[in-house]
Amino acid sequence: MPDPISPFLYSCFPVGSRKLAAHANPVTAVLVGRSGPVRLEREGQRVEGDILLVRPGIVHAVAFAERGADVLYLNGLGFPFDTLLGRGLTGAPAYLALDAMRGDESAMAELRDRLTPAACAPPPAVAAAVQAIHADPMWRMPQSELASRLGMERTQALRAFKAATGQSFRAFKLWSALQYATQQMAEGALVRTAAMDAGFADTAHLSRVFHRHFGLTPSAAIAGLSVN
Repeated sequence: MPDPISPFLYSCFPVGSRKLAAHANPVTAVLVGRSGPVRLEREGQRVEGDILLVRPGIVHAVAFAERGADVLYLNGLGFPFDTLLGRGLTGAPAYLALDAMRGDESAMAELRDRLTPAACAPPPAVAAAVQAIHADPMWRMPQSELASRLGMERTQALRAFKAATGQSFRAFKLWSALQYATQQMAEGALVRTAAMDAGFADTAHLSRVFHRHFGLTPSAAIAGLSVN
């Protein structure tokens, strides 16, 4: 789904399994347990709650109650708390996260504003590049194209992109393609079809990236879609 106040997409995916293997989500995420609390674990550290905001880039495992959880990925949003793994959401932010997961764009806008009120929209040229990447999942925009769009030398363009999005140019393109493939599979596409349509080399390539970012395989994720 398009974010109502930025060029980024945000995604909500169901997780029907009871646990996720060690992985590092590439962007800030919200985990909502369906029938009990969610637990994040890393090297003896633990964070538990019904609704958790998860720090990106930190390898962690996740345990859920019986019916799994739903995950909202907040692309382009920095993590606003000084905690290693994550932090529970309560009160208005928790209700806003739940409404955003149901597709309420005004709730998404308010949630983003509450979590990072000082956040600035990316420069127009970066926003246009982000939209172009989202619009064509099979295309991996080259660095030279980004530099041309931003009117900068290549290294400067890469730095400007990361400063505006929170991800390296390469990581952002891969995550955008993975989001598209995951959405296709959630809608019933075969793994190999989703891989091809999103520009992955083959099914094995998609499976490796999927496990690294989500902590489970595509087949396990598809199997869990029936858990409500």
